[in-house]
Amino acid sequence: MIETEVDIQTADGAMNTFITHPEDGGPFPLVIFYMDAPGKREELHDMARRIGTVGYYVVLPNLYYRRVREFHMGMPGATRERMREHMDATTDAMVCEDTRALLDFAAGRDAARGGPVGAVGYCMSGPFVFAAAAAFPDRIKAAASFHGVRLYGDNAPHGTADRIEGEIYFGCAELDPLAPPSMIDPLEEHLASTGIDYRIEWYPGADHGFVFPTREGKYHKPSAERHWERLFALFQRNL
Repeated sequence: MIETEVDIQTADGAMNTFITHPEDGGPFPLVIFYMDAPGKREELHDMARRIGTVGYYVVLPNLYYRRVREFHMGMPGATRERMREHMDATTDAMVCEDTRALLDFAAGRDAARGGPVGAVGYCMSGPFVFAAAAAFPDRIKAAASFHGVRLYGDNAPHGTADRIEGEIYFGCAELDPLAPPSMIDPLEEHLASTGIDYRIEWYPGADHGFVFPTREGKYHKPSAERHWERLFALFQRNL
């Protein structure tokens, strides 16, 4: 596997980004991995590597780059309050502009194939994936949100869902207080009215953060492995 850290220039600064892809057999379809609220960290790098090993050019940007060069829970001085500040300052519109920069960057890389793009996000980045799929319908053809928050309601990206031209998947945790049925049920009703290609799936017994092995008390291995199965099948169908 090849991996590197690069600075990708955006209108707002240098977005430090982790990139990984197989050594042989390219070029590979691009997959954008949007980080969750605790920040860009080695746990996410490992997940990006797992995606890359099956044949993708994976980019994982630090979405907090406008505020900090590095932030992740567990580093000195990191607090939940600071995480919340960074998260609240990162909007769908900002991330869509960052997505444009990532697409432009990948277009100049020999190892990245042009054409359909995949996107995946967790928690905070569930709505970012949703918004990006609508903002770049000609490029993002496979999008997945896992235990995503703010998917429906005030300031949520559901209003542009009808622009999506690819397939989008929502993996929802049964016990997730941040994305309860009171949010997901109207989302499904709305998506059904758009005619887009979507799927919403509940993960029984799973809580928010169920995919992350280091999330003590939240990691749910059967659901985490199902999430990988669903994600890889989604990408295989569309990329």
